[in-house]
Amino acid sequence: MDMKSLVIGALVVGVAALGYLYYDSQKSSVKIDLPGVKIEGK
Repeated sequence: MDMKSLVIGALVVGVAALGYLYYDSQKSSVKIDLPGVKIEGK
């Protein structure tokens, strides 16, 4: 694997990770996590 392929692969992985984090932060969900009580709503 040459350097150019390695850089392109790293960029693709980085963009995919950032895209997932953005999607995860934008979806509306309610999460209540207390000791003994865990409530999740979407």
